[in-house]
Amino acid sequence: MNVSEILTSIISIGIRMAIAVFLLFFAFRLINVIAKKLEERLCHRADLDKTVFSAIFYGVRAFLKILVVLSLVAYLGIDVSGITALIASLGVGVGLAVNGALSNLAGGVLLLITRPFKIDDFIEAEGFSGTVEDIRVTFTRLRTPDNKVVYIPNGRLSADTLINFSEKPIRRLDLSFIISYDSSTDLAINAITDAISENPLSLDDPEPNVKISEYKNSGIEIIARPWVLSENYWQLKFELLESIGKRLKENGIVIPYNQIDVHIKEK
Repeated sequence: MNVSEILTSIISIGIRMAIAVFLLFFAFRLINVIAKKLEERLCHRADLDKTVFSAIFYGVRAFLKILVVLSLVAYLGIDVSGITALIASLGVGVGLAVNGALSNLAGGVLLLITRPFKIDDFIEAEGFSGTVEDIRVTFTRLRTPDNKVVYIPNGRLSADTLINFSEKPIRRLDLSFIISYDSSTDLAINAITDAISENPLSLDDPEPNVKISEYKNSGIEIIARPWVLSENYWQLKFELLESIGKRLKENGIVIPYNQIDVHIKEK
């Protein structure tokens, strides 16, 4: 092969590679745009589950991109069957290396089947609390109340205990107040009950419960247990803490602080 033929071959290969790279970026971009538009359009329909469709579209995008890569490899004249054989021969080694990833993959499939939570649910898991923003094949993304983003592997989510605060439409709010032994418990209970009944976020059914819970060393503990819609939980808690505190003060109810009485006995 002379120099001219070598140069012609190099130029031909270079042109093919340039076309392949262009097609790769164009195809990836086209797949992402089309998939995103379809996902947004379908997920807005009330009868379709956003969690399932998000995971399905993620898998479809990955599959289409793999097809594009294999097609371009074949276009460049590389034997695709050889690549397939190479991947198969490395399967055992790769399987051992990505054991954790496979566990997360299996966990992601299990989460989609069992559905312990869905997108927009507020959950607590692995020491973190937050709103579920996305459920991918291998991990789940949470947004914490202070706007941090936490990525939790699906393998741990599917195997460990988690709390779903959004699964039920209503929640019980548990509040505790300690008043002095010198204060009237009846007056305190009435003040707390009035504050709860006057708040529009507190539900009448189930009926709120305000009772004496325990006689402690520092005072009498009174518990208040109103019910609230799950999305209004924190707002009701903050509003009741403020309004009940004001009512107890207005009614002369003393909230004691920890103290020790020392009695000196003379011999």
